[in-house]
Amino acid sequence: MKNWIKTAGIRAVKTVAQTAIAMIGTSEVLGDVDWVMVASAASLAGILSLLMSIANIPELRRY
Repeated sequence: MKNWIKTAGIRAVKTVAQTAIAMIGTSEVLGDVDWVMVASAASLAGILSLLMSIANIPELRRY
């Protein structure tokens, strides 16, 4: 379980960073970045990543 938590956390952090980069990249100049939207989208992406990790816990899969 400890390994799963570490792996899911790393995956979520990477997802948050990738989402933030994508959101910032859509602005023409740095001054046009909507930082609230970047934080909101990145946070949501991190939460969704963790939820997807929970959905893929081997112990919960039915064979």
